[in-house]
Amino acid sequence: MPREALAQVVPGEPIAIVDIGSNSVRLVAYSGLSRAPTPLYNEKLLCGLGRNVLTTGRLHEEGVRRALQALARFRELCRTIQVGRTFVLATAAARDAENGPDFLRAAEAAWGQPVELLSGRREAELSAYGVISGFYAPDGVVGDLGGGSLELVDVRGAAVGRGVTTPLGGLALQDLSGGSLKKARKIAAETLKKAAPQLETLRGRTFYAVGGTWRALARLHQAARGYPMRVMHGYTIDPADELTFLEVVERVDAATLAAVESVSEARRPLLAYGAVVLEEIIRSGRPREIAVSATGVREGLLYELLDPASRSEDPLLVAAAELNWLRARSPGHGPELQAWTDAFMASLDNMPETADERRLRHAACLLADIGWRTHPDYRGEQSLNLIAHGAFVGIDHPGRAYLAVAVFFRHEGVAPEKASPTLRQLAGGRLFELARLLGATLRVAFPISVAMEGVLPRTPLLLRDGALVLHLPEDLRALASDRVANRLRGLARLLGVEARIAVG
Repeated sequence: MPREALAQVVPGEPIAIVDIGSNSVRLVAYSGLSRAPTPLYNEKLLCGLGRNVLTTGRLHEEGVRRALQALARFRELCRTIQVGRTFVLATAAARDAENGPDFLRAAEAAWGQPVELLSGRREAELSAYGVISGFYAPDGVVGDLGGGSLELVDVRGAAVGRGVTTPLGGLALQDLSGGSLKKARKIAAETLKKAAPQLETLRGRTFYAVGGTWRALARLHQAARGYPMRVMHGYTIDPADELTFLEVVERVDAATLAAVESVSEARRPLLAYGAVVLEEIIRSGRPREIAVSATGVREGLLYELLDPASRSEDPLLVAAAELNWLRARSPGHGPELQAWTDAFMASLDNMPETADERRLRHAACLLADIGWRTHPDYRGEQSLNLIAHGAFVGIDHPGRAYLAVAVFFRHEGVAPEKASPTLRQLAGGRLFELARLLGATLRVAFPISVAMEGVLPRTPLLLRDGALVLHLPEDLRALASDRVANRLRGLARLLGVEARIAVG
């Protein structure tokens, strides 16, 4: 991305990206450029621009009309939102069609500014950046399945490998195979041989599935499993389980699948082709897991626009800090909770945290007071729902469950039976117990700090010589109430130690 593009982005001003794909045209307007961008508005129109482009060589006429109509509408929406900077991107269909240049000229006229035609390699790079922006320390291969192409590229942390683009998008494969799934499978297998450098590195690692068709398949997979959380981003699937499910998708009429009503009718015919491609990737690459990504090219472009310092920030903590600033009684209390619990956890010699567990605890501290405006009888429940279903990235589903349950326990008490059985199962044994521990710790923090900054730095909570000790300075002696003592004993019981308050 040219540096002049970054220079035109005003901090704090809404920014929008329009993605002209082979199957859909989508507008996403964000509240501003951030490590954890928040969508202000998201709208998509399935146009089928690339339908039959590989056999006819031309963009679908009705698709062109619908795409230009969508651009005109999106331009007006951006004016209404008062977007400061927009980026318009075009992908495989416009690259491959002989009338692609004519369409791009018409698109630029409809939008009023240049449209960037992405090369396959550039599209793969932005998809990889999108996964880097949306996952904590990603390690695997990104696969971005559009209507006209499939991009594959290796990612390790913030490093992006060499990408490859293939004509295996849903519309393209439907076109090339003449509507035959048997032929489509052969085409996919042969074509993916050209992606051997990427797929050879996938074994035992994560495959990050990007694109609307794969997200739709994941939604149907959740329904088939009776999965309790409908959030797509970070949903992980065991490849062996997925192969069985994909075979079902390929065999049956899409209309018979559970929850198929959540998938648009225009996308349903492409599900089987997406299933064929994913099945071949699993068989060839043998990944450890499949992780569904809601972040891709658009978020990758935003990530690329960030300065190096902002790129290095943790998106989960950035988003949690924004919610803390917007919804907590005293935003400075959240960072103080982080430091206060840091010292407490460091005093527990037999319970070391991983780096990921520590960042989850820090996020929970920032989110601990976001439900305070709710009626007292519902603060735990409302906080749980806000957190479990929040638009966070940089977190998987067990992490979401931990955050939600920890803050729930802070309000409702830490008896295990109070927690949602489904969230307990999602969190897993260790994270659930860590959520109980943090919930009990927060229950001590709030009665002495009343969610205000300035108190916790003066009142350390530490495990010393086999006892849990809350230290109060002489001038805060009056904080040593029965309520605080009871909550301190509750935390001590989890640790199997005695509790006391030390004054002076």
